[in-house]
Amino acid sequence: MNSFSVCMSVYCNDKPDDFLTAVRSIYDQTVQPNEIVLVVDGPIPETVDKGILTLQDVIPFMRVIRLEKNMGHATARQTGLDAAINNLCAVMDSDDIAVPDRFEKQLEAFEQHPDVSVVGGIIKEFIGIPDNVVGTRIVPENDDDIKDYLKSRCPMNLVTVMVKKDDVMKVGGYQDWYCEEDYYLWIRLAQNGYKFYNIQDNLVNVRVGKEMYQRRGGWKYFKSEAKLQRYMLKHSVISLPKYLYNVLLRFAVQVMMPNKVRGWVFRTFARK
Repeated sequence: MNSFSVCMSVYCNDKPDDFLTAVRSIYDQTVQPNEIVLVVDGPIPETVDKGILTLQDVIPFMRVIRLEKNMGHATARQTGLDAAINNLCAVMDSDDIAVPDRFEKQLEAFEQHPDVSVVGGIIKEFIGIPDNVVGTRIVPENDDDIKDYLKSRCPMNLVTVMVKKDDVMKVGGYQDWYCEEDYYLWIRLAQNGYKFYNIQDNLVNVRVGKEMYQRRGGWKYFKSEAKLQRYMLKHSVISLPKYLYNVLLRFAVQVMMPNKVRGWVFRTFARK
């Protein structure tokens, strides 16, 4: 099996217990990473800091990088990727739970599909406890279907991906784009001919709540998504009719709908 790194970040709003659970799910894998790169994105509560110090005593292959101020997801993720010693790098969020054989399955997928640059999978979303599943986000398996899906929606579940660092760096890595740094990265990889694969199994249990639907609405979020659609139109990723359809649909869901209705739409049409 190939050596690989896990890159994750933590910031001031993360809950200590959720963070520790997330790290344990990385450590308690059927195939362990030989490196965990933890980026501390700005000042954090003392309770989280104590948790990090405890983890460093238990996990000898965890390295901690501290940013003086909060820089946001794109910078934190890129900082972790820059520091990783391995070419294969898995992304992990600080409040999610990786299934025990997540990395084993991803390494096997890279062996079976050596031309692929990104391997992701399905997520199950839960509230409170992992058994309380409220949604499943299924994404296409094969490269052609993933790139077709990309024309409508983000085709990869970011918190599940394992990437080839060299390929990601060749297209500029993570770049700041409000709430869309991952989608923007997949688009650039697709533009440059890199390939994707999604394992058709649940790889990560994702903690969600009502605030998730609030984050996916409002003018700021819509403008960011509309700008990304313009980028795809300008670079001939999508046609003008597709651009208009995508933008109008997003305006209806993200601007016109109240949070409760938006939540129902996501659960009904964007989740299993």
